[in-house]
Amino acid sequence: YAMLLSLIFLIVLVAAIVGFVFRHEIKTNFESNLDLALRDYNVTADRHSEAVDTIQSTLHCCGVQNYSDWERTEYFSQKGIPRSCCKNQNDCSEDDLKDPNKAKLKVFVDGCFFLVTSTMESKMSVVAGISFGIACFQLIGIILSCCLSRYITNNQYEMV
Repeated sequence: YAMLLSLIFLIVLVAAIVGFVFRHEIKTNFESNLDLALRDYNVTADRHSEAVDTIQSTLHCCGVQNYSDWERTEYFSQKGIPRSCCKNQNDCSEDDLKDPNKAKLKVFVDGCFFLVTSTMESKMSVVAGISFGIACFQLIGIILSCCLSRYITNNQYEMV
């Protein structure tokens, strides 16, 4: 049991170290994937488009760096900026969303990349605290299982 707990502890420790070391690569990868999701938005009507809509409506943001990122997409030439960028869904018409000057007043102007990464970084302390707490319980379990094993081994020799 101690060996199993030690193995799980080492796996969690390695995952935490790798996540910390490669956090900049994760940000870069996220930015490129978000940009790719914008370019392919609603072309295939897949989960990536739903994810972009969810991010934009939940975090009150639009585009990767700002709302003008949508101007470089195929979706913009057809329908303008997506409705998930609108500040007020009832006050956004398709004509407003096709005109970048009008859209600036109707949509969220901040980009999603900065908001997502800042939200993740602000929650990292909570995740680190919970991980540290779990690691402490695992170490206590490892120590107690070793003590139990030693106690059982010593009692077997005394019985003979």
